[in-house]
Amino acid sequence: MKRCSSGAWTCSPSTPPGWGAADLLPETYGVDFLADAVCHMLDEWDAGQVNVLAGSYGSAIAYEIARRHPARVGRMVLVGTMIAIPDHAQAAMRRTLEHLAAGDMETYAHVTLDLLMTPERFADIPNGARIRRLLLRRITNISEAEAHQMRANTLRLLTHQALDTRQPPRAPVLTVAGEYDSFTTPQLCRQMAAACADSWHAEVRDADHMVILERTAEVADLITRFLAGEPLHGLPYCRSVERVSPGIIG
Repeated sequence: MKRCSSGAWTCSPSTPPGWGAADLLPETYGVDFLADAVCHMLDEWDAGQVNVLAGSYGSAIAYEIARRHPARVGRMVLVGTMIAIPDHAQAAMRRTLEHLAAGDMETYAHVTLDLLMTPERFADIPNGARIRRLLLRRITNISEAEAHQMRANTLRLLTHQALDTRQPPRAPVLTVAGEYDSFTTPQLCRQMAAACADSWHAEVRDADHMVILERTAEVADLITRFLAGEPLHGLPYCRSVERVSPGIIG
């Protein structure tokens, strides 16, 4: 954990309930519970205000942290995010659960990555095919405990589908999408930015939902610039960067 130039603390990755080495968290617990759990961890670390970086599943948790505990968040970056899961994605996610329940891990891995990656764009994505092979191997060989976590976490997203946008986060927010992302599409990510009071949206070239793995150095540079309050325009690896919401006056 260290300070960035904006003065807030930036936290290294940690393990929330229901993930990694943590115990299984039933899907009846929503992202509001997870947001409060992460804030409890921040209290344990004696961390005051923090900058938050989250991707995909974690972006819903991060959004709730900023919404429920506005004083805790300095700036926030949400990569591959959306307010609610569209119908086509819900159906695909339920199909993955059917293969997981049947113990057909190879098919589960393929169907999951078909949802998260864009095979027809692999030729346009640096290392796209290689990353898919690595993820196929990893998902196919997850442990029984990890399989139970995958099921619960997927059901959690399907059970608690839409985020509460009635009282949006006040912290500056950057949403990031790969230009070829067919799961959390650039349009869906921008809708998240529009639901926040002070926001930017960036679309990264030659990437899909796995943008952090596909364009690691570029995404790290983008995030670092945003957290430091530096200009984001003219970045060669972004197809576009847009100021979406103007911020709260007063």
